[in-house]
Amino acid sequence: METAPWIARGADGPHLLGSRCTACGAVSFPPDRAHCRDPHCPGGDPVVAALPRRGRIWSFTDCRYPPPPPYVPPTDPFEPFVLVAVELDGPGPIVLGQAPPGTALSSLRIGAPAELVEGTAAGPEGRRFPVWQWRPLPDGGGDAQTAGGVR
Repeated sequence: METAPWIARGADGPHLLGSRCTACGAVSFPPDRAHCRDPHCPGGDPVVAALPRRGRIWSFTDCRYPPPPPYVPPTDPFEPFVLVAVELDGPGPIVLGQAPPGTALSSLRIGAPAELVEGTAAGPEGRRFPVWQWRPLPDGGGDAQTAGGVR
């Protein structure tokens, strides 16, 4: 399978490619090669940067109905899937992506660690396309919020 333009593979696994401003250090995803997205930046040239592979779950939900086209459901009938927003370690942005198939919504917690993994998405005519996914990791602490509310 071809490598998507937003991902690079390193010795430690896949990384999303973002941009980092040379003037203010702001990091963005997807990369913006034209200008810094920080409205307070005096102006700098963005450079492509590999983003951290890990972060903490910032938010999550499930998708119980098929999104509109161009989304192609991987199963018929449609099976719900989990979406996870992860705040990347370091000066990284919050990046939304699917969790790997089989991830239970009830197993996720705000503040729990997650790492980037590669997956595939269904496309027209049975084609598969590379995508990033957020795999939850065993929790070493974090916030008390869960799918059921706040303790």
